[in-house]
Amino acid sequence: MKPTYREWLEQQRYSDVTVNAQVYRAERVEKYYGDLDRHYEDDRLQSVINELKYSREDELQEKPNHTKIPFEGNIRDNLASYRNATERYCRFRDETSVDGNGDGHSEVENEAIADNGRLIGLERDMQAALRSSIEQLEPGLEIIDGGAERSVSSGFIDITAKDADGRIVVIELKTGTAKQRAVAQILSYMGDIAEEEPDATVRGILVAADFDTKVRAAARVVPVLSLQSYRINFKFTCADETD
Repeated sequence: MKPTYREWLEQQRYSDVTVNAQVYRAERVEKYYGDLDRHYEDDRLQSVINELKYSREDELQEKPNHTKIPFEGNIRDNLASYRNATERYCRFRDETSVDGNGDGHSEVENEAIADNGRLIGLERDMQAALRSSIEQLEPGLEIIDGGAERSVSSGFIDITAKDADGRIVVIELKTGTAKQRAVAQILSYMGDIAEEEPDATVRGILVAADFDTKVRAAARVVPVLSLQSYRINFKFTCADETD
C-alpha cells in the first residue's frame, strides 16, 4: 500500500478517526490478500472486491464468512466495511494515477483537469461543512456512513444519513447548477441502497447552488427526491486594518 494513501485521505477532509479507520481496514485486507498495488495493476482490485461481497440473501441464509479475513460480529457489516475500504483505495489509485501523470495532455486538457480539481475541492469543502453540522440541512438527520462516502454499485454516495422517521437518506452534493445527470446519479444510488437493504425506506436530497428546469421537473414527479440549494457568502476586510 502506497504511503501517500493517508495523505490523500486527509485531503478528502475526513476526520482523523475516519482516516485511521480507512487505513486500518486497507491494511487488514492487504495482510490477508497481499499487496493492494499488485492487485490494482492486475485488475483494479476487482477480484478482491468481489471476494469481499456478502449480500442480504447470504445473510438470510446464514452463510459463514467465506473470506480470508477473520473478525467477530456481523458478517455483512464487517465485509461491507472492508469492501468499501478496498474500493476507496482503488479510487485513490485511479485519482493519483491520473493526477500524477503530467505527460500526454494538451494545454486545454490540463486546464479542464485543473477546473475539475477545483470543483472536486469545492464539493469536498461543502461535504466537510455538512458533516460537521448535518442538522442545518434538515432537523433530525443523523449520518450513518462512518464519516466517509458509502460505496455502492453505482459509485460513492457523498453522505448517507438517516432521518427522524428512520428512513435512509442519500445526499448528493453538486457545485454550481445541478443538471439532469445529477438526478440519474442520485436515483441510481438510491436504487443501490434499496437493493442492498430491501427492508429500508430510501429517500434522497440533491444539494446544489441551483437546478436546471429538467431537474426541477423530475423532482416534481419523484416524491422521494427533494432539492436543497446552498449559498456562499464572502466577507472582505482591508488587510491593513488593525483590531
